[in-house]
Amino acid sequence: MPEVIDNKTIFSLLEVSRSIQKTIAERYKSLYWIKAEMNKLNHYTHSGHCYPELVEKKDGKIVAEMRSILWKADYQRINDQFHKLLNEPLRDGITILFQAAISYDPLYGFSLKIVDIDPTFVLGELEREKRESVRKLQTEGIFHANKNLPFPLLPKRLAIISVETSKGLSDFFKIIQRNPWKYKFEYTLFPALLQGDKSIPSIIRQLANIANKTDDFDAVAIIRGGGGEVGLSSYNNYQLAKAIAIFPMPVITGIGHSTNETVSEMVAYQNAITPSELADFLIQKFHQFAIPVDDAQNRIIQASKNLFEQEERLLAQCSQSISWNSKTILATQEHKLTLLTNHLQLFCRQLLKDRKADLNSMQRLLQLADPKQLLKKGFSITKINGHAITRDTSVKVGDKIETILYQGTVYSKVVK
Repeated sequence: MPEVIDNKTIFSLLEVSRSIQKTIAERYKSLYWIKAEMNKLNHYTHSGHCYPELVEKKDGKIVAEMRSILWKADYQRINDQFHKLLNEPLRDGITILFQAAISYDPLYGFSLKIVDIDPTFVLGELEREKRESVRKLQTEGIFHANKNLPFPLLPKRLAIISVETSKGLSDFFKIIQRNPWKYKFEYTLFPALLQGDKSIPSIIRQLANIANKTDDFDAVAIIRGGGGEVGLSSYNNYQLAKAIAIFPMPVITGIGHSTNETVSEMVAYQNAITPSELADFLIQKFHQFAIPVDDAQNRIIQASKNLFEQEERLLAQCSQSISWNSKTILATQEHKLTLLTNHLQLFCRQLLKDRKADLNSMQRLLQLADPKQLLKKGFSITKINGHAITRDTSVKVGDKIETILYQGTVYSKVVK
């Protein structure tokens, strides 16, 4: 009972708490379906109980917050339903539709006692968020921006956003490293969270890091292991999808699921269902480049071979032609040489004959001009002082003269 002190009715804290407890118990007798975002599950493994933090946000700000309780047995039952429908456990960061009793405890305060959670609502909520992200991206005209980028002929240098321990990443590397054509890839790992609300800023941050090094890479690959629909909800986030859509180089995704495409996959240049399929896509790009190169190489080799054979045939023909022409020219020149030799011999003989006749004629002339022959015919030569006299003016009275006859010499003196 309350006390009265100085005309003041004073209630104890316990009395107030019990009054609130009674009022709430009388006012909220039923179970209620409530929608809220489960900010944090707060599962305690030693007891098996959960103490979810429930919030409601408006324009990104928390406008309501409440504590709740999920007992071990209820948690196990609900968690099994999530596994069966979503292939994933109940977790932080999802909007849920849950059934709960509203209660107040004097010691622990106000809380919601969760008795059931509808897993189908979670899928529907994710689909609504997905459609809204698509609508925004299409309205801004950037939905196909990344797909419209040119893809490198040889996507050799990869910036990989993943977790080093991811099974999906391990599968990706196995396919890449064991390709039968021995294509070589270079890659740099940019570690990031890949699931849950925290994955959104983590991936966006690594995209920003890669954007500062665009000259170092040909493409970005986002690689994640398998997961259910809820595990992929972060990839429907508008901010993450926008960061991928407007990224300055091709972004390819392999986030490991075979159901509905996420918005991030829709806006990426290329989406593969699994990391292994993504590795096959890259290898195929190399193969598409290698096939025409190999064909061109084979054509060049064959053309070179054909040209070599053609030139070899031409060389053989030229050799035969040169050999035949040489023989023909040699025979012709030999024939000409023979004719010239014969002509030269005839010419020389005739020339000798003519010169011999000329010599004979000259000899006869010389013989006829020989003074002895003239002397023999009765002529004589008169000399004075050793010089032959050709005119009388050169002789004076008293000169001694010498007259040469054919046989003998007569000396006389000029008297007149």
